[in-house]
Amino acid sequence: MEHRGGGTGGATVGSRELGLLPCPRRVDLAARSADHAGSEGTAAPLFFRDGSIPKEGYRISIDADGAVSVASSDEAGAFYARATLAQMGRVFDPEGLPEGTVEDWPDLEVRGVMLDVSRTKVPTLETLFGIVDRLASWKLNHLELYMEHTYAYREHADAWEGADPYTSEDMERLTRYCAERHMELVANQNTLGHMERWLRRDRYAALGIASGVVSGPLGMPFPASTLDPANPRSLVLVRELIGELGSVVRGDRFHVGLDEPWELPRERSAEWGEWLHKLRAAPELAGREVLVWGDVLAVHPELLSEFPDGVTVCDWGYEANHPFAARSQTLADAGIDHWLSPGTSSWLSILGRTTNAIDGCRAAATAASAGSSGSAASGMLVTDWGDFGHLQYLPVSDPGLAGAAALSWCESSNRHLDAASVGGLLDVHCFEDPERSLGAGLVELGDVSTLVPCQFPNISTVVLHLYMPQMPVGSGLTTGLGPEHLEVVEGAISDAVEAIGRAKPRSDHGALAVEEMENSARLVLVACTDARERLKVGGRLSDVAAADRARLAADLGEVITEHRRLWSRRNRDGGLDESCGWLEHLRHCYLTGDVDPKWAGPLVDELRRRGSGAPTRAPSKDGRAK
Repeated sequence: MEHRGGGTGGATVGSRELGLLPCPRRVDLAARSADHAGSEGTAAPLFFRDGSIPKEGYRISIDADGAVSVASSDEAGAFYARATLAQMGRVFDPEGLPEGTVEDWPDLEVRGVMLDVSRTKVPTLETLFGIVDRLASWKLNHLELYMEHTYAYREHADAWEGADPYTSEDMERLTRYCAERHMELVANQNTLGHMERWLRRDRYAALGIASGVVSGPLGMPFPASTLDPANPRSLVLVRELIGELGSVVRGDRFHVGLDEPWELPRERSAEWGEWLHKLRAAPELAGREVLVWGDVLAVHPELLSEFPDGVTVCDWGYEANHPFAARSQTLADAGIDHWLSPGTSSWLSILGRTTNAIDGCRAAATAASAGSSGSAASGMLVTDWGDFGHLQYLPVSDPGLAGAAALSWCESSNRHLDAASVGGLLDVHCFEDPERSLGAGLVELGDVSTLVPCQFPNISTVVLHLYMPQMPVGSGLTTGLGPEHLEVVEGAISDAVEAIGRAKPRSDHGALAVEEMENSARLVLVACTDARERLKVGGRLSDVAAADRARLAADLGEVITEHRRLWSRRNRDGGLDESCGWLEHLRHCYLTGDVDPKWAGPLVDELRRRGSGAPTRAPSKDGRAK
């Protein structure tokens, strides 16, 4: 029997690999098909309950005559069994399912995804439904939409004006859709830091520790973003938001954020803990588990000693070497419930950082499931951010999401995963590409960031100068980058795009992914040409010849036009102009040679035009920039 799944390692059929996502915990399947499995008229699987199977678990039995029976502990287990049978149908059809058994259950109670829907990109409901279908089929059971200003709060239209926010009807529909697929939709509203889209409005500006433009991480200008926890009106606002969103997205949990309060001075760090206590005591959160990010706790461990009950810390880290195990142990020693939060590494990359994402998910899953150490986390929440205009397309996140799904379900049977194997799984169970080339090309594009000597956390240095044209190439964060490295990157992109061009995806998601990744590749090739021209003249864009800049502007203009077209295929229009603002600024620099040394994005630009450009407060050193 010819095996048709992508190579993944792990469980086997005879000597061949079993290409399921996730790879099940226990597999005992024959090397040949059952005599009648897959034929017309085969009886539908017989489902029954078995209380001896762990929660969300199942056991699939396939007899020699092709009859299939499924035992499960609960409805979720039956749902996941159906998902496994559907995947087996894609892998083995048309020969039919092999005789034998599959036994499976999860390592972690919570296997979650947090999608950023606030940094310009607000996906349509249809896009979200497609994401939920994929995530649920991979046995993820928790979804959060990260919100700053993209929910249509009744009394705060001035905060979300122009953002195309979600309405209460939208969230109710999504809640039902998730529940039908055994996925919990959890309300998420940041309530301390990352409130810049509120504080830029006159109505709310007085609630901030600072106003206008402040000096942020690495000395970059940032919009003031942190509510003042000492201002009673801040708590009034936050309680109102929590109460309204929580009344629509019901459930047992609510994520209140509290990460990166950049303007909160070190000497006021105790106020972070006091703010959390106030939120925990708020009537609007009564009876709910409160989720909070762990970055401030990492640099202020003294806050752990008076930590409120009923709060779960989501400790995030986005590099493969993040000390998840040590952080988990610290939180466990303090008696604090916690989840571990790796990332998809899609943001600030255009093409992704695939291997870093998968390795980070593996490190988090290994630490989370390390029960014998006494530091086990009860969940894993993979994050997918959209910093600096959310210029990466949705498929760039797929490898990280798939890796997180597999590793949080059963780390021991999926620890073999690497970029190539995840690409193969995506071709079968996401893009439905019989050519097995779209997933391969996608993960190859996602690893071009590793082909240069200059590496920096949370960003691909190959494209850094697209976001910040004033930064020289070949020095600073890109020290060591030379034309020979760019040649290697361009060759790798060419090979990957050729593979993607051979793809014949059957899923709508896959068909659109081909167009999106081709445009992403064009943008990074512009970055490579830009860097090459800068290196010829000492590194600065302003010194590049006008004719060369004009060619870059023309190429970038085509990318922007296509970016606008592709955006509307998955997303609401509200944040499109701001997203394009990052690229339009670069195009202006190409056309004029005039490079603003203080450029930090459209929001900062807007505040400066309004006369709010002077930093008003030194930045906090708390937290770690993502």
